[in-house]
Amino acid sequence: MVKIEVLDEKPKAVAIPEELKELVKTKRHLTKAEIEILEKNLNHNDDPTWDNFYVDASEGGFDASLIHLSFFSGFIILGKLRHANLSYHDLVLTCGIRRSRLSNVVVGDDNVIRNVAYLDNYRFGSRVILFNIQEMCCTNHSKFGNGILKEGEPEENRIWIGVANENDGRSVLPFESMIPADAYIWSHYRDDPKLLDRFVELTEKGNDRKLNTFGYIDDDTVIKNSNIIKDVRVGKCAYIKGAFKLKNITILSSPDEKSQIGEGVELVNGILGYGSKVFYQAIAVRFIIGRNCQVKYGGRVLNSVLGDNSTISCCEVLNNLVFPFHEQHHNSSFLIATTIQGQSNIASGATIGSNHNSRSPDGEIFAKRGFWPGLCSDFKHNSRFASFVLVAKGSYQNELDIPYPFALVSPGENGSQAIRIIPAFWFMYDMFAITRNNNKFKKRDKRKIKVQNIETDPFAPDTMQEIMSALDRIIGLTRDYLIAQRHDALEGASTDEQKFQKAKDFLHQNPEADFMLDDEVCQKKYGATILKPVQAYKMYRKIVKYFATRTLMEYCKSLDVACLTLDLITKIRELPLYTEWENVGGQIIPSQKIQELFEDIKSGKINDWEEVHAFYNMCQVEYEQYKVRYALYLLERLYSRPIEQFSFDLYRNISDDVTVCAYDIYNAAFGSREKDYTDYYRNMVYRSEKEMDAVIGSLNDNSFLKELRADTAKFAEDIRGIFSGLCGK
Repeated sequence: MVKIEVLDEKPKAVAIPEELKELVKTKRHLTKAEIEILEKNLNHNDDPTWDNFYVDASEGGFDASLIHLSFFSGFIILGKLRHANLSYHDLVLTCGIRRSRLSNVVVGDDNVIRNVAYLDNYRFGSRVILFNIQEMCCTNHSKFGNGILKEGEPEENRIWIGVANENDGRSVLPFESMIPADAYIWSHYRDDPKLLDRFVELTEKGNDRKLNTFGYIDDDTVIKNSNIIKDVRVGKCAYIKGAFKLKNITILSSPDEKSQIGEGVELVNGILGYGSKVFYQAIAVRFIIGRNCQVKYGGRVLNSVLGDNSTISCCEVLNNLVFPFHEQHHNSSFLIATTIQGQSNIASGATIGSNHNSRSPDGEIFAKRGFWPGLCSDFKHNSRFASFVLVAKGSYQNELDIPYPFALVSPGENGSQAIRIIPAFWFMYDMFAITRNNNKFKKRDKRKIKVQNIETDPFAPDTMQEIMSALDRIIGLTRDYLIAQRHDALEGASTDEQKFQKAKDFLHQNPEADFMLDDEVCQKKYGATILKPVQAYKMYRKIVKYFATRTLMEYCKSLDVACLTLDLITKIRELPLYTEWENVGGQIIPSQKIQELFEDIKSGKINDWEEVHAFYNMCQVEYEQYKVRYALYLLERLYSRPIEQFSFDLYRNISDDVTVCAYDIYNAAFGSREKDYTDYYRNMVYRSEKEMDAVIGSLNDNSFLKELRADTAKFAEDIRGIFSGLCGK
């Protein structure tokens, strides 16, 4: 109901907030002549004495003639107001206050406030432009999108973001410095009540709970042609034009990372990261949008955390935790109740979250980095995908659990309900895409300040861990296949361990064997058919050797030594060995270190989120050491012996394999791209090769391939000597 308050004819003295009393000491009241100018210019003040007005005290710091047709109430504190123009793009306006209503406002130097119908309880920096705004106000209990509470507020007033699950079972509290790593550890470790309580305490740290909140617009920000701006805090150099509704949000912006909001946008209860842009009727409610992101063309982001360097366009994204480098551009796609670990691309028509396997909408999709579902794909909750899984177009009616990284998943053929999986598909058929990823993502990373650490290399400890598990899985399935076939390869094996070893020997000794395996776990009810298991096994091993040797070689370079030696191996062994890894918001961290973090939080050793971020950074500093120890472990596990027991022939075999692998990577990448130039159906739309080069560029001028070719040659040269200190040659 609308309330009415009958005012006394005699104005009450305006109380200046405690925090502004020092500022007021540097100001002065209006002179009688200035009051006459203001009233002559048809300005009105609820206080006819104008004692609520404070202006800049310096000589020439206040020009009363620059205020026209405006209404004032509460306290009004102005900085310098001089006859000057502010310009932004093609908008040029003279400083001053015109046709506006202001109440309880503090204004910085040389601002433009024009056609602001209602402006209450705001503070402004300098050189701010406000032009054509219907309503701009701030309540004294605003949280600006943060999940905190003010004095006297009940717990149910707290704003949560229901990531990863529609039933809010993984909800997190937003805060200005939140990064995907924070949202991940909060949403995916729900079995420790003490830890969850401490996360709330970290978020509340520094909150005085006082009901003295005011809106703030920082220096050099432009807001024009906008409708409702309520309980909003805006950083430096932001640009807001044509916004429909901005409520209870923080817009982080800086001179180096300018944020923008465009026409028809609605943002409610959330935080927009530095350098991000939201345009063209996009909507976000209960959200964290990271650095250097774009949400545009009617895209909807609800109850979600979106990682840095991501793009959401035209689509619907509900109840998700999305890590950095996510691309989703199509009107017909939607993403619901998922954790997507970044470097992902959702194709048109992909409906991820379309059905559930329970009577409540509490299902989830969990996809590790590099997830790429094809056109018009749909999946049933719950489903889980390993890293860099490519899913072919299809309707997947049963739950999936795909443990093979870099795999292609496709529907069954010839009436079969079993899905088909080619493990290591990317390595065998599209190496150009997988090797280009690291380079591509680094170039797209426009963040000036990189709070969230991001691993962009497809060959990293998390993917190697998955490959090692996939190798064991292929060996185990091959054992089952040989048992079913009563194959003589198992002759003499009586225990499961002996049969497992025989199956491993069979894969090594029969590189051209052509058979298929059945994996019942990969799809509920119908399982999966594993194609090309021998080729996948060989390729997986090659990639692990490549990663391990490359990591050891890079470590030698970091120490400025030419090769590995027994002394250096001893030093590497002294480093901590971690064999289980997690993608934490884009950063690869040993699982054991995450548990250490939790203990530090629960014990009170870590007491705010900045200290949590410092812990992430410490792990990143030590990441290369963690990797090199893991690389040594992988080589020794592949060959089932300590590296000191490797023979000269074995070292040479590793060097040859890794060299071949490096050139295979380059040749496969070149061949993948070359098809675009030689395929009849690709080039039939061009009249000549010259026209094709003009449109898509020359193959020989491809900058990525040029760089890869040079790097491969240098790598092949360096690899020859990496083991020379161990084998004596």
